[in-house]
This record gives sequence, structure tokens and C-alpha cells, in this order.
Amino acid sequence: MQISDTPLMGLKLIEPSVFRDARGYFFESYNREILAGAGISNLFVQDNESRSSRGVVRGLHYQLEPYAQAKLVRVVEGTVFDVAVDLRRGSPSFGKWFGTLLSGENKLQMLIPAGFAHGFSVLSPDVVFAYKCDQLYHKASERGIRFCDPFLGIDWHLPEGEWLVSEKDLQAPLFADAEYNFNYTEQ
Repeated sequence: MQISDTPLMGLKLIEPSVFRDARGYFFESYNREILAGAGISNLFVQDNESRSSRGVVRGLHYQLEPYAQAKLVRVVEGTVFDVAVDLRRGSPSFGKWFGTLLSGENKLQMLIPAGFAHGFSVLSPDVVFAYKCDQLYHKASERGIRFCDPFLGIDWHLPEGEWLVSEKDLQAPLFADAEYNFNYTEQ
């Protein structure tokens, strides 16, 4: 398993070792000991999975403290453009985003710390998206930022006419008006 930093402090990419042969493949999608050796100590308590079709844009979602969630995200089948936005006041990358392609083929994963908003766009005909959370879902703490906020300027890798977005995500506030209560602490 190879773990690498991104330009946003604390946001990590995880590339598992995939063993392929004529029968298919095998890989460890999670190994607590290896992650702990790399300074990742999250204790995950909930697994989620979604299926979506091409053009779906989900996000940008997060939960307020004290229910903020770190997420370990991956794609089982298909391809997404996965995005995390730093919402930690005082962070050198506050208000900045990072995105990468996650696919069933590349097996790449992203560790998104608490204090980040998360979203993705579906680039393949269908996708199965899976993620672990280190806090349980807490509806009253759920918040969002509009995925198409001009301030963030996220390129979702889809033409605007193809976006399939929930009404809730369309009504999410812009970054400047969003509620968040995260503070950056040096790690």
C-alpha cells in the first residue's frame, strides 16, 4: 500500500498493492496497521455504498463538529471525479479543493479528514462508490456547499447539461454563506 500526500494538508491518496492473475485480482482495501504506520489513526465505525449513473454529481457534503466525519472513499466499479474542499479556518489551503479520478480499475482511495466537504461526479455509465466514516451519520449536523459555486470553480469533468443533481444539493448555500465550525491544527 502506497500512501501519498496531496496539496491539501491531511488529505491523502492511498494506492493499494493489487495482485492480478488469470483468475482476476486481490487487494487489501483497508489495513488499520499499515495506515497507523503512516500516521492515519482513524477508527472507522460506518461503511456506506451508493450506486449512481453517468452525470450524477453528489456533494459537497460534510457534518459539523462534534459529529464531523473523516472518510476513506473508493470506487468498486466505474469511474468518478472525487473532490474534497478544505473548510478548516486557519488552514493554509482553506477554501481550496483537490480532485482526482477514482475508479474500479485504478483502485485508488482518498482519505478525507474531518473538516473537509466531499463530493463526486460520475464519469462512467454507472458507478458503485464505497466509503468508511469515523463518525456515525448525524442528520442534524449535516451540511453542504453548492457543488457549482463560482468561488470554488470546481471542474466536475462533465458538461453542465449532463449534471444530475438532487434538489437538496442544488439548494445548498454557496461557500461564502455556508455554516462550518472547523479549525485547523498543525499535524
